[in-house]
Order: sequence, then C-alpha cells, then structure tokens
Amino acid sequence: MYKGFFSTIVAAAAIFAFAGLPAHAQSIEQKVQLCSVCHGQNGMPTDPKTMPVIWGQQPYYLLKQLSDYRNGMREHPVMSPIAKSLQQADLRPIAAYFAAKPWPAHATPAATAAKPEKIVMCQVCHQPNFEGGLSWPRLAGLSYEYLTASMNAFAKEERTNNGDMPKIMQMFTDAERDAMARYLAGL
Repeated sequence: MYKGFFSTIVAAAAIFAFAGLPAHAQSIEQKVQLCSVCHGQNGMPTDPKTMPVIWGQQPYYLLKQLSDYRNGMREHPVMSPIAKSLQQADLRPIAAYFAAKPWPAHATPAATAAKPEKIVMCQVCHQPNFEGGLSWPRLAGLSYEYLTASMNAFAKEERTNNGDMPKIMQMFTDAERDAMARYLAGL
C-alpha cells in the first residue's frame, strides 16, 4: 500500500514541478523525464506489479494509451492528469521516443510456465512471440501481476478502451487467464 501511495505522491510532485515550465520550452527528453518517476530510468518500472514497461513497447499502442488517458477513455489517478497536461502534438513524439528504447532485460529471471493451449488465439494480434504487432502491445516480459490485473480488468469490463478485449477475455476462465499471465511473464 505504501509503495503505491509513495509513487502517487512522487508523481504528483513531478507534475507540479513540470507544470511551471511553458510547454513549448520543453524538449521531448524533458517531457519524458516525468515518466521515469514511475516507469523507471532504465526501462524497469519502480513497481512492475502495477506499472507496465513502456521502453520498447509498440509505438501506436503507446500513442493510443496516452490519447485515451488524455481524452478520458482510460482513467488512472496519476496517468490521466499527466496525459491531460501534455499537448496533443507531443503524444506521437513521446510514443516514438519510448518505442525506440530497448526492451529491458528482466532484473530477475521469471519462472518458465507451460504454454497454455488457448493462448494461440492471442498470437493473431500480439504476434507469435507476443512482442506486439502494429497496434497491439508487447505482452512478453510484462509482470505476472500487471498482466493478470489487465486481463481481469478487461474481463470484468472495468477497462474498456479496446472494444474487442472485454469480449475476448470473457472467453477465458480465471484459471486460463492466470496461466496465460504466468506464461507471458516468463517470456
């Protein structure tokens, strides 16, 4: 609980610190410094259980998430205000900046899990190695906890900024989603 609270306080302080600078006076590198408070200086989030890796993620996916946080299609107590403080014209360069970074290596090797049978249907969009497609995110190497939370949020229709994902995740049982998350986290 304290870790999440601390991250929120640090992010809020960073928002206020950057809010005083005129938007046009900041370079993309300056604008993305705020992101490293939570998403990490080296690409590893400060809390991978609740925050995704954004380094090396698919650019269109990053752009869509930033846009969705900015326009209210996706809500988060820290990300929504940050995205709303950005200029629309900065979203694409910010997404490109992080997409160009290398996907970070796991700090500790993840446990290898057996490949669930039904996960093959996810490969259509997320690609054979789950490294993402043109507009679909990389799933390989995200934390088990983050993947589980995301899949369950879609299944419960708590997250709806992708029209297909709630229906797809509802096709799987809790145990199947859990097995998929374990497998993907180990890639």
